[in-house]
Amino acid sequence: MRFRSEEGVRDMGLKAPGIITFMLSVILTVIVLTSKFFGADIPGLTGNESWAMLVSYMILMLGCMVRGM
Repeated sequence: MRFRSEEGVRDMGLKAPGIITFMLSVILTVIVLTSKFFGADIPGLTGNESWAMLVSYMILMLGCMVRGM
């Protein structure tokens, strides 16, 4: 995606996340969904599924925005 500005054309700089970042996000998502829908008791996660899912999404989002992640 390109934006026009007074200085010229700038790229947004989004990229695909690294495999480790992507897999970390997927694994955390699967753990959260297992806890939520199958009733698995995971210490520290039970009752905080929404926050854990938000963290999983933030990891994936940062992996797309930050170089070297």
